[in-house]
Amino acid sequence: MHDITFIFAGFFVGTVVGLTGVGGGSLMTPILIFAFGVKPYMAVGTDLLFAAFTKMGGTIKMTRSGLVPWRVVLQLSAGSIPAALITLWVLKTLGPANPAVQHLMTSTLGVALLLTAAATLYKALRGKAAPRHVAAGQEAQAVTARHWSLPLLFGALIGTLVSLTSVGAGAIGVTVLMVLYPMLPLPRIVAADIAYAVPLTLVAGLGHASLGSVNWSMLTLLLAGSLPGIWLGSHYMARVPERVIRSLLSLLLAYAGLKLIAI
Repeated sequence: MHDITFIFAGFFVGTVVGLTGVGGGSLMTPILIFAFGVKPYMAVGTDLLFAAFTKMGGTIKMTRSGLVPWRVVLQLSAGSIPAALITLWVLKTLGPANPAVQHLMTSTLGVALLLTAAATLYKALRGKAAPRHVAAGQEAQAVTARHWSLPLLFGALIGTLVSLTSVGAGAIGVTVLMVLYPMLPLPRIVAADIAYAVPLTLVAGLGHASLGSVNWSMLTLLLAGSLPGIWLGSHYMARVPERVIRSLLSLLLAYAGLKLIAI
């Protein structure tokens, strides 16, 4: 019976991700903690590999469509992956099951969910602000940040957040990219966000696996549900009012964030 509920949870989260592009880590980790009673460190570790495998397919599809701006992906990864490795080293030193580390994870996860809720609501209200196309001759300018250090700094912040909480690479990442690369069209911003999340979540997830923080059987069941869910969600994306879904999702994430902070 428990197996079916894990598959259903994966299907639900996959459908939301397919519909909105948001909700992988920000929904799955709180569901595992609150609905299934999974320990925070185990929920985070399992969810990181869940995100890596689900976003890998999206990256391949977007690469074939020529949407991924690899220069942007490399700039963010240069900050996020070293930060993830440092965070994993700290977790290994302190021990992921340490009560103080567990409390830090739930508190940071709560803050990350509130930030994601704010970013999701912002996208719901202002989501059409990004340009749809790059003007002729402005490709190089579009993939150049306002300052060379900003992608490294924001990448490091997101890398730390993702390694601690499995949240941050989605809605927060898209919002950061819209600020850093204002000339980059929205489809390419989303493609960059998905593509840089793959190596980050893979590195962080494998790091957690080395600490014993991944439940492999649970991961398999979640993926069994999420992959058809993502297909279904992306299939019906154009038929569902995106702003309504994003607004409801932001309220749900804010509620989960406040609940985690209160633990």
